[in-house]
Amino acid sequence: MSHAPSDPPAAPIDVVLVEDHDMVAEAIQLAFEPIPDIRIVARARTGAEALTQVRAHQPRVVVLDRRLPDGDGIERIGAIRESSPHSAVLVLTGEASPSVAARAVAAGGGGLVVKSAGLDDLVTAVRRVATGEAVFGTQLLGEVFDRLTGRSATTPLTPREHEALVLLASGATTEQIAEKLRLAKNTVRNHIQRVLVKLGAHSKLEAVAVARREGLID
Repeated sequence: MSHAPSDPPAAPIDVVLVEDHDMVAEAIQLAFEPIPDIRIVARARTGAEALTQVRAHQPRVVVLDRRLPDGDGIERIGAIRESSPHSAVLVLTGEASPSVAARAVAAGGGGLVVKSAGLDDLVTAVRRVATGEAVFGTQLLGEVFDRLTGRSATTPLTPREHEALVLLASGATTEQIAEKLRLAKNTVRNHIQRVLVKLGAHSKLEAVAVARREGLID
């Protein structure tokens, strides 16, 4: 009596892990080691290293820390997706605010996992984004949709406005921001003014405070 051939086992989900804290990266790798359907194929500590590893391995999932030594991980999502269009990007973040989630979605991210979540939650999230699911909490998804469709009081900042805001938060003057971004001072003033309007702030100091509260900047 012949038996129908069984289906071949599904290929494991290849993951590139981008995390600059070695202890956190080791903990994640150890959690994934006994799981047969997930395989960490490379690790990176910076956004630049992440791009190199993603190009080399073309993983199904990139687990990307939001805070990296060479900048905000969310700002690397576009380049990661260009390097490997089939890779889903799962952002690790200390705080999953609607603003952070909206930025991740707008950049092409597939989801957010809060670092305080259990490793089981991270494993589940990796499996879900690998299938094309968006991994955000229900409340976050609703607020993200509102922000991206303009229904929220806070309109998403453009990349240039966000760069100006980050520099503003670091204490840079208008002149220093203009030099850093290679823009005219009047252009920088316009960017900052639009940031104030979008955040409902009346001063640069208030704009920075609002942005930190909303998770737009660290």
